[in-house]
Amino acid sequence: MVVLSKPAIEQFSMVKPCKGGGAFPPGVGVPLIDLSLPDAKHHLVKACEEFGFFKVVNHGVPTEFITRLESQAVKFFSSPLSNKENAGPPDPSGYGNKKIGPNGDIGWVEYILLSPNDLDFDYHRFSSVVGLSPEMFRGAVNDYVTAVKRMACEILELMAEGLKIHPKNVFSRLLMDEESDSMFRVNHYPPCPEHQEMNGRNLIGFGEHTDPQIISVLRSNNTSGLQISLKDGCWISVPADQSSFFINVGDSLQVMTNGRFKSVRHRVLTNSRKSRLSMIYFGGPPLSEKIAPLPSLMEGGEDSLYKEFTWFEYKNSVYKSRLADNRLVLFQKIAAS
Repeated sequence: MVVLSKPAIEQFSMVKPCKGGGAFPPGVGVPLIDLSLPDAKHHLVKACEEFGFFKVVNHGVPTEFITRLESQAVKFFSSPLSNKENAGPPDPSGYGNKKIGPNGDIGWVEYILLSPNDLDFDYHRFSSVVGLSPEMFRGAVNDYVTAVKRMACEILELMAEGLKIHPKNVFSRLLMDEESDSMFRVNHYPPCPEHQEMNGRNLIGFGEHTDPQIISVLRSNNTSGLQISLKDGCWISVPADQSSFFINVGDSLQVMTNGRFKSVRHRVLTNSRKSRLSMIYFGGPPLSEKIAPLPSLMEGGEDSLYKEFTWFEYKNSVYKSRLADNRLVLFQKIAAS
């Protein structure tokens, strides 16, 4: 697949691998949650506390929804750059290339960003400029997002049960609300052979960050590149797995659990030989929703670590920040441990 326009490679950020090869410590790996098992809720809570990240199987998302949307995305990104640029910019929906946000962050990535609440988005124009059927593309997106959203809500309800919170839809109702401010993103990272010659350093496809929403659901093709940061700050590579979904705890969920769940810091490195294609559903609350630690999680008299804010306020703050910023620090009452 091609193509990114190619400015000087020196404009992009590079990193050195962690000591020890960037692998999980012996006996430790990505937490694996089987959603069909009765004890899934307990494993979910533990994974959210220790990593803020886990992998799920028996997720219920039909394989045909995944393959159909991935096929549409491959066709889109294989189109000439001039055609793709006619499908942009992402405002809020559309095509983007290299530029991530408004504040100078760039990556070796091109992407499609879609907002379910963007009623003015012209699917016909977006799809037709690259030769796709608007009906097929929109149908593939809707089927996939609906199935993934259903799975995300199931996971959030299992989290609530694991935390012994009532009602169990305390998190999931925010995604189910018709005014939920959720986003869907498809990222394409073209291969970058040049990074093999950079003294062992890796080119960053998407810089380190946390996701500001409640929960993120990621699926990618069988190409490595995703890394998460452990508590000691070391970056660990996540083995590729195209049949499972990866789940990120977002900043808003960290706040609602008063820091008990950790919003995971993550990034993507380029691959020298293979394209990476990832599809991410970001489950967000309505813009007017007030985000604050849940009283039921502070019945022991613990202090709230965060000031109350609306999702609109936090989203605006995130938009003004850089990718790597600690965005929650402006909303902390006291230092989170």
